[in-house]
Amino acid sequence: MMERKQEMMRQRREAGSVATRFPEVSSIMMNMTYNQKGTKPILRTFHFTPSSYAFFMVNCLKQECIDGGFDLTQVITTMIRNRREDARGTLSCKGTYSSTSHSDIVYEVAIQYVI
Repeated sequence: MMERKQEMMRQRREAGSVATRFPEVSSIMMNMTYNQKGTKPILRTFHFTPSSYAFFMVNCLKQECIDGGFDLTQVITTMIRNRREDARGTLSCKGTYSSTSHSDIVYEVAIQYVI
C-alpha cells in the first residue's frame, strides 16, 4: 500500500504543474459522482489551479481495489487541445478488483482559460 502511494506521488511530481504543461489554463474544476452498487452516490470536487500538479488520476474508493482509479488525463488534455470549456461523461474503474459491485463515476469537467 505504501509503495502505491509513493508511486502516485512520483507520478504527480513528474506530471509538472498545470501552469507548465498548460499555460493557457487558469483553472480546472472536476465534479465526480461515485456510483457503487449497494451504496449512496458520493460527490467529490477537485479544483486545479496553475500551481497544482497536472495529474488527473483519482483513486477508486473501493479499498479492495488493486491499481484502480479513474484517469481523466485524456479527457482534460483533449478538452484543452480543442479549447473546450466543459465536458461530461462516465468512466469505470480500471482496477483489477473482480467484484460485480465495482465503482464507476459520472464526471463534469469545467476549464477556464487565460484571457
